[in-house]
Formats: sequence, C-alpha cells, structure tokens
Amino acid sequence: MLPLKDKDRPVIRKLLAAGCCGRCVLRFCCVGKYSSYQPCCEDIRKELLAFLSEEDGERSQDAQTEDPPCKKLKTEPSSGENEGTEDASGVCVACVGVLQHFCDQSYAKQVSEVVKKHEYQFDSLMLAVSVPAQLSHSCWLHIKKEIREKNMCLDKEDVVQVKDAFKWAIQGLVGKELGASVLTNSAFEVSVGFAHPETDGDCHFLATECPDCFKPTKNKASVFTRMAVVKALEKISDAKFLRHYPCPPVSPSSRCTPRETTCLHASVFIAGRYNKFSRELPQTPWVIDGERRMEGSVEELIANPLLSAFKADDLALADFSLKIKIRLKGFNFCSSGREDVDVRTLGNGRPFAIELLNPHRAKFNKAEIRQLQETINTSSDKIRVRDLQIVSRDATSRMKEGEEEKTKSYSALIWTQKPITPADLDFFENVKELQIDQKTPLRVLHRRPLAVRQRLIHSMSASYQDVHHFTLQLRTQAGTYIKEFVHGDFGRTKPNLGALMETEVDILELDVESVDVDWPPSVPE
Repeated sequence: MLPLKDKDRPVIRKLLAAGCCGRCVLRFCCVGKYSSYQPCCEDIRKELLAFLSEEDGERSQDAQTEDPPCKKLKTEPSSGENEGTEDASGVCVACVGVLQHFCDQSYAKQVSEVVKKHEYQFDSLMLAVSVPAQLSHSCWLHIKKEIREKNMCLDKEDVVQVKDAFKWAIQGLVGKELGASVLTNSAFEVSVGFAHPETDGDCHFLATECPDCFKPTKNKASVFTRMAVVKALEKISDAKFLRHYPCPPVSPSSRCTPRETTCLHASVFIAGRYNKFSRELPQTPWVIDGERRMEGSVEELIANPLLSAFKADDLALADFSLKIKIRLKGFNFCSSGREDVDVRTLGNGRPFAIELLNPHRAKFNKAEIRQLQETINTSSDKIRVRDLQIVSRDATSRMKEGEEEKTKSYSALIWTQKPITPADLDFFENVKELQIDQKTPLRVLHRRPLAVRQRLIHSMSASYQDVHHFTLQLRTQAGTYIKEFVHGDFGRTKPNLGALMETEVDILELDVESVDVDWPPSVPE
C-alpha cells in the first residue's frame, strides 16, 4: 500500500492527467518512503488508480444511500476512464523518462558491469546521480493552484527530487548486482548521469529574466549549470515563468539518454619521512621551458611503487553540468619544505605525504605497508623512506601547522677567500637568535613574489677544515634561505655570513640534518 492521504487525490488526478509517471506523482505527493519507489512504474500507476477508484466508490455508495443519482454525477469522468489514462505509455513530462525507463534490473546490471570492468575493491558504494537542470518546475506550478484552493500547506522543498527518487528505486538493485551495501557516505562513488538534448534549451529564457544568476566563469563550457538554474527558478516570479514555459509542460517526444557511468574512490593518504642522498636529484620533476633537465625525482621514486600497489592512475573527472573533463595525474605530493637539487636530506628525514587519487585498492595491513616501504628503499640508492603509513586527510594538515615556527638544522661546507684559523671561528658559539632580513632570492624570484622576510638564526657552530674551508652547523627558523645567508645574494640578505666574517665566502655543499616536525608518528621497525 502506498502511504497516500485523502488530500493527495486532487494532486494525483492533476499530475496523471498532465502526463506524469507514477514515481513523479509520488514525488509531488511528498512520499518519502524508499520502498514506495521500488515497484515498477506500471504497478505504481495501478496502485494510484486504485487509490483514486476508492474515492469514486465511496462517492457512488454515498449517492445511492442518501440521494438518487443525478445527471451531473453521471457526466463526470471517473479516474479510470479519462484522467490518468492519457499519455500512460508516453514520456513523463516531469522526469523525461529517468524514473520510467532506468529504474529496473536491466539498467542496474548495465551500471554494475561497468563497475566490475574497472576492478575496484570495495565493500560499499555511494550512488551519485546527475539529471538535466531543466526538470520539474512547471509541474510544481501546475499543482500549486490546486494546493492553495484546498488550503493545504506544501513548499517546493517538500517535493522529492528526481535524483533522490531514482536512488531509492535503483540502488538496491545495483547493490545486489555488486554484492555491496549502498551507503550515503561510502568512500567509493558510482556516478550515473542523464542528458535530454530535446529540452536543453528550455531553461535558456532564465538567462534573460535573471542574468545575474548566469555569470560566465573560467573553465565552464556553459553558464547553464544546475546550480545556476535552481538559483534562477527561486528568483523568478511565477507569472514571468509562465510567459515563457507551458504549464503543464508539453509531453517530450524522446526520453533521457544515459551518460557514461564513472567510478571514483576517495583518495588514500600515505605519510612518512624521506632521506635524499644524491646531489643530482630534484624533489619534484625539474622541467624548464617544457624540457626535462634531470632524470627522476624524489616524489616519483616514492610515488611509483605506491601507484602500482594501490592501483591509482591518472584520473579523468567528468562534470556533466559543465560538460568538461578534467584530467589529473594519479597523485599529489607535499612535504614539510623542500631542498634544492644539490642538497642532501639526512638525519630522520623530511616529513612528506602523498595523496593517491582514485585508488582501485585502498586497504593494506601493516605488514603490506612495511613491504611497500622496503620496495621503495630497494628500488634506488638515492633515497630512503621510513615511518610509512596510511593516514587521514585531516592528519596531513599537521605537517603544515605553525610552518614558520618550526626549526631546521643544517650542515654546510664553507669556502672563505681569506685564510682562517680555528680561532677565527670561535665567535659563532656566541651568536644566538640572530635576526636577518631576506629579500626574495634572485634564483626563485621568477616563481615567488618580491618581499622582505625576517628570519631567525637560532644558533651556529663551526668546525675548522683548512685555511680556506670550514663546516658550519646552523639551527634556523623554517623558511630561511641558507645559501643566501652564506653568500649574501648581492646584499639581498642582511646580515650575512660574509659580512659577519668580513670576507667573501661561498657555500660548496649543504645538507639538511633535521626537520623538527613531530609528524608522522614513528613506526617501529
């Protein structure tokens, strides 16, 4: 039995006569019971007609017991004769076929076969639905007058949306085909969409009536997005709408066509620390003017084994409302700062996190993660990772918290123009909390804004090597440009090491000894 009430009868008659399918009638009657949308459209329609016939039967019985039948009653059409029978086999004027022809086992199997073909591993899924932006407003206006005349209280927000009704009707069938539960917050999303070229232009008049709702933006192929149309429909008056659009709407000659079914798994985040032992390895691919300058990078050496294990690959995101596809590489790499290509990272390493996009496999136990770490470490002698682990998206933000308050320690091999003795280096021990002003270095000015940044050199010490060389140990505020502090960058860093030693100096080698970030948690070997 459908959960309908006596007050729904005039609405049902009006919608069936206008050419609405059974499921759309339930939507406008605000039926929120999932199971009501699961029978086939024909069975729902039969139940609706039976519900209307109950009232006709009661009328007839009342007429026989109270008054003799009059001519007026005999001339009124019954619910099973004219009203509700026309356009029974046509395309629904409200959902243009979405709830008529795609809520059955056949379409559920079609969607499931696409999902199986992509070979994802999942226990549950979430169904996402995209429908044409132009659906349903006219039918709402069609029943609004009836509702007001009956003194009923109903807002458009109470009407069940097409995509919600579709989910309630189909998701159980899809879940059964795939052997998985269908949830509202699953990490694995299956997206289906529908198009209806015949009525694509139906909402274009809204751009004339509500131009502020349809502002062109970058990367949008069309201004007629679903959100823009919804916003315009909320703004436009009923009178203006009816001047441009028939109410009830004209029955379409064709039904919606399904778009390509797509699958998307939520990102998996992998964190750890890396050491870099090579002075000829950039952190990220080094490309200048479209030409790659060095083979390999830290991020690629770490990411490639992970991409293979998690089966994450290049991702094509389709936006049906914008009619565009966005292509992304299979991962995003970030770290707590970065070192230059000729700088090594030693000690406990530099914290990093990798976001793996659209992984086909997402669950790994600790032993499997440990094996992945070993695979990365044996693949190259240029890097080594430790503390590899799966983390949440929120946890990765801890790597960037208080960025400028963090400290980092360095070791640098310094050359001096004038000869030095061990005694010339003693003053370093007394230098504490030295504040320096650094203009954006010339070597990064092409990618960073010109600014003067104040940084702290917390402490320094030196080890004598020979008359022209010594090793300098520094503990500094994060974000300090060490090379520029040493040679001065043509006076752009003040004070600098050359000024402190009153001679020309240069940096020959630089190593990061520690990055003082208490993240990610250490993993026992």
